[in-house]
Amino acid sequence: MRGNTEDFRQLFLSGTPLMDVRAPIEFAKGAFPNAQNRPLMNDGERQKVGICYKEQGQQAAIDLGNTLVRGKIKQQRIDQWRAFAEANPNGYLYCFRGGLRSQIVQQWLAEAGVEYPRVVGGYKAMRRFLIDTLDHAVAECPLTLVAGLTGTGKTEVIAALDHSLDLEGHAHHRGSSFGRHATPQPGQIDFENRLAIEALHVLEAGHRSLVLEDEGRIVGSCSVPVELFRTMQAAPLVWLDDSFDNRVSRILGDYVIDMQAEFDELYPEEPDRAFAALSEHLLGSLLRIRKRLGGERHQQLEALMQAALDVHQRTGDEQEHRAWIAALLEHYYDPMYAYQRSGKEERVVFSGTQDEVIDYLRAQRPAQSGPGV
Repeated sequence: MRGNTEDFRQLFLSGTPLMDVRAPIEFAKGAFPNAQNRPLMNDGERQKVGICYKEQGQQAAIDLGNTLVRGKIKQQRIDQWRAFAEANPNGYLYCFRGGLRSQIVQQWLAEAGVEYPRVVGGYKAMRRFLIDTLDHAVAECPLTLVAGLTGTGKTEVIAALDHSLDLEGHAHHRGSSFGRHATPQPGQIDFENRLAIEALHVLEAGHRSLVLEDEGRIVGSCSVPVELFRTMQAAPLVWLDDSFDNRVSRILGDYVIDMQAEFDELYPEEPDRAFAALSEHLLGSLLRIRKRLGGERHQQLEALMQAALDVHQRTGDEQEHRAWIAALLEHYYDPMYAYQRSGKEERVVFSGTQDEVIDYLRAQRPAQSGPGV
């Protein structure tokens, strides 16, 4: 049998499959990208055992747990654990602290003929490792931020670099009023965990600088970790330029064409429902910035958007959307970004096209110095 492990670094670098035996409510609050929930107890059972533990102590809680999880229920859960172990022979199991629950699962599996190792310290220790990893990366690696007007392709720059952290990707949000996707964002803890794992990979590759997109404190519903955001406020900026037409085309792709594909995938047998979801998304996103647009401007843009949606639905032609996108850039996003840049001008160290910015950022990397600490 492989031994139990506390090599958290290797678990996350290798994407080792993890079986999380905590209750579903715990898993939903925060987990790891490579983990699947196969609980020892469901939420109701966990609550009863927790109350018993507080009132009568550990042994009484263990006895109650054995009463609640027995017979057919116990066998069903052992079967689920066995199936996971057989599908993931290189994996590990864990509970919250690496204590009683994971030991019970390990014992019951062994009694069923399956030897499966656990993570020492459990979820709590792995989470602490990831928090420390991100803090270390922020403290030790100089940051550079990619800034620019909406639609210049900042996300494409981040994707082209191997020493970047993708805030929007991990938040599953494009970082603007129109930025949500067809599927929900991760929870805050999941967002932080994914970000830290990416930082771990960057450090392990020997990089000693980080590039991020210039973001606000909140990306959709996800908050940028406090120390990272504080450090970002003083970081140098690289300003990305592109033509107005290219920006309109890029936003058309992101906000309309790609979003339609997401809704089509969500409702594969219901094209009318998918298009209705796209329309609701676009009109709702515009409504959320009504106060900042002003009532008259909002009405003008809403009319352009609705006309484009009508043509789009009737003919399949997305190009009519260019009209409201161009107006939104001209009257909303560009003035807002110009104002924001005026307060950051002294931090701009380079401006250029996408290729020029990528070349500049690659040239600015410190020499690699071996695996991260």
